[in-house]
Amino acid sequence: MKKLKLILTCMTVVAFLIPTIALGAEADPAVENSQRWGLLTLLPPLLAIALAFFSKNVVLSLFLGALSGTFLLSLQANIFSAFWDSFLLLVSKILNSLADPWNAGIILQVLVIGGVIALVGKMGGAKAIALSLAHKSKTPRSAQLVTFLMGIFIFFDDYANSLIVGPIMRPVTDKLRISREKLAFIVDSTAAPIAGIALISTWIGYEVGLIKDAYRSLGIEVNAYNIFVSTIPYRFYNILALTFIFFSALFLREFGPMLRAEVRARTTGKVLAADAKPMISSEATELEPKETTKLSVWNGIIPIAVLIVGAFLGFYFNGYHAIMGGDDPDLAQVLINAPLSFVSIRETFGASDASVVLFQAAVFASIVAIGMGVIKRIFTLSEAIDTWIHGMKSLLITGVILLLAWSLSSVMRELGTANYLVSKLSNTLPAFILPTIIFVLGAVISFATGTSYGTMGILMPLTIPLAHAISPVESYIIMNVGAVLTGAIFGDHCSPISDTTILSSMGSACDHIDHVKTQATYALTIAGISILFGYLLVGLGLKVYIVLPLAMGVTGLVLYLFGKPVPN
Repeated sequence: MKKLKLILTCMTVVAFLIPTIALGAEADPAVENSQRWGLLTLLPPLLAIALAFFSKNVVLSLFLGALSGTFLLSLQANIFSAFWDSFLLLVSKILNSLADPWNAGIILQVLVIGGVIALVGKMGGAKAIALSLAHKSKTPRSAQLVTFLMGIFIFFDDYANSLIVGPIMRPVTDKLRISREKLAFIVDSTAAPIAGIALISTWIGYEVGLIKDAYRSLGIEVNAYNIFVSTIPYRFYNILALTFIFFSALFLREFGPMLRAEVRARTTGKVLAADAKPMISSEATELEPKETTKLSVWNGIIPIAVLIVGAFLGFYFNGYHAIMGGDDPDLAQVLINAPLSFVSIRETFGASDASVVLFQAAVFASIVAIGMGVIKRIFTLSEAIDTWIHGMKSLLITGVILLLAWSLSSVMRELGTANYLVSKLSNTLPAFILPTIIFVLGAVISFATGTSYGTMGILMPLTIPLAHAISPVESYIIMNVGAVLTGAIFGDHCSPISDTTILSSMGSACDHIDHVKTQATYALTIAGISILFGYLLVGLGLKVYIVLPLAMGVTGLVLYLFGKPVPN
């Protein structure tokens, strides 16, 4: 209750006390709605978040949150007809969310990757990998560090990270009495935070494109990728989240709700709370290998390697064809002259359609896994297909939640929720405070909306012109761009309506609300350190190569001083 009140209070303070930085956006329905409804534009996300905490029913919370938004959009003279119209509008939003090619690709890749994981489990591959890792992960410390390293290894996409690392490491962490909440935290913290700063990832194209467009609005042509790379040291939240995981595994210290979860797991062996509802179907228990199945790590390594390698190749070729068929002849010539150069790989990854590529890679990995199982006589073709379908069934709930989350996001865009928050900032700010304000606003919007992409898309066109107007020094603009990109990660990392947070709960088979509650304390701590020992200091002129190591050291110190040892 206290945490929820703190969240609501922070959002209200940001909405009311931070003055306006609006730079004169063109009138559109979202702006008009934000002006019409004002504070009520915050109702959908606040209702969804509050209900999620109180009811522990994510589907109901998202549905009612989105419905409250469609009610406002439908409310005209007749309040009674607005109820019916709001329901019809919400149904339309859900249909449109599923009709969007990107969203449809995400749903399909989630389901098919679930099928791959099921096949790997039925062939005994996951169990064999778990037993192999268990030899290296003999303690809670080593198991958490291995999970951390696996998360960093799958750096190219946050969805793939969430869907692969959790299922593989879950048997190991369960055996070593590591709570599902802690596993979900590690998985979640090596998903968006890694993908957001990786030099090559599915995020690159979007982030670089926003930077380029914002500079172009000032009449300035820049190498947007170089600007992107220059912002990495200023991504304090991303870097400190990874630092926090490393130190928590190294020290085996926790605090807040995570400490209670870890103490429960270590002392009682209960990796889930008594009333937990893990985000995985009960049918998953049917996917254990037969007693007669000969365990082999290759039954797990080969399908997963096919998934990862297939994704890499898919990103390249999908992006290659997009660029060659696009309207940038100079970039196309770069690919022709040096198709395997770093620049070419970077550009093709950025131009690829990640949802389609990961779906294609998952389908190919499924075919390989089915072929392996049939050839090795682990199961018949019919049994293999049934297993694959069982794996997809276990993730249907995730698809439902994603559709509702996207619908809620669409409702908030039309309602002007983010426009209202942005309109409460002011360009009459001292230069040193702007990076902090941008980070806080990005964190609030991304937490309320559950989307980093949407937050970046709203703030980037405002931040670069504003920072340039306050101080045209390149390093100053870059630190503000970094504040946008990492502030947007905050919500993607810990909002209960974020798709990455949802996928992390699912991949770890953790109760979603328990994951959110245990992670929130850590996320807010990391955000606080990012502000006090990050953006305020660089805003005051201290060099980032001094500030970043200092912030990382403070992160470890905070965990060591305030955390308590977890008993074995």
